[in-house]
Amino acid sequence: MSERQKPRTQREKYGEELRLRRAAAGLTQEELGELVVCSPTLISHFEAGRRLPKPDDARRIDRAVKTDGFFERWLEDLDSKYVDHFAAVAELEQQATLIQQFALSLVPGVLQTDGYARAVFRSYRPNYTAEELDELVVIRTKRRRLLDGPSQPVVWTLFDESVLRRRVGGPQVMAEQLHKIADLAEAGRLRLHVLPYGVGAHALQQSYLTLMNFADAAPVAYVEAFLTGHLMDDPALVTASETSYALALSDALSQQESLALVRAAAEEHAHGQQ
Repeated sequence: MSERQKPRTQREKYGEELRLRRAAAGLTQEELGELVVCSPTLISHFEAGRRLPKPDDARRIDRAVKTDGFFERWLEDLDSKYVDHFAAVAELEQQATLIQQFALSLVPGVLQTDGYARAVFRSYRPNYTAEELDELVVIRTKRRRLLDGPSQPVVWTLFDESVLRRRVGGPQVMAEQLHKIADLAEAGRLRLHVLPYGVGAHALQQSYLTLMNFADAAPVAYVEAFLTGHLMDDPALVTASETSYALALSDALSQQESLALVRAAAEEHAHGQQ
């Protein structure tokens, strides 16, 4: 049996089609770069799906390879509202059959309530408007639709206890957020586990991590830090990430114990006890 290929994002499909159309037109990356007025390196980034052309570049690409507006029209569908390092991850979430996520200090975006998300966005913007925050919250809310289906994808969420204790958005916002997560777990839509402070050091204490599995593609892992994120498909790195997740999960509380801790933390926030 051949090894499964990694899942392809729409950006990668766009890039592959560009490569095929360029080759069919008899152009090298250097020659296409001259016609588009950009470097051959940028063309290679387009073809690998790492970057998307700007509308003017896509228009010039269409003229160069004689595709009658094809790449400019397709580009409109690929305009992502997410930052570059997360755009591919947001696409892959929609294809995943299993998502296993670990959060070190903040509730993962796909689980955030509007109030919690707004507080997070506000915290790292020195200047903001209500309209800007509203737009960001709406974009994040769309990701929550991933959980609207009754069973797919299967979602496991593992929290460091600090996620429960850090008061984001005030007591009531935090209480609402934690009760919402507990509700999802009790409804069977989410498998929930917490790594309590008493565990001490654990295998994932250095990073946020998401693992994704697919029906017809190899798994991937995603880690994130300040203003950056890294999507990994190298089998050795994905396997190491899966091992670390399993090790951390083995140190976590059971689902029932985790639910009790989350509910208790929510009540403590609601009554101003933290």
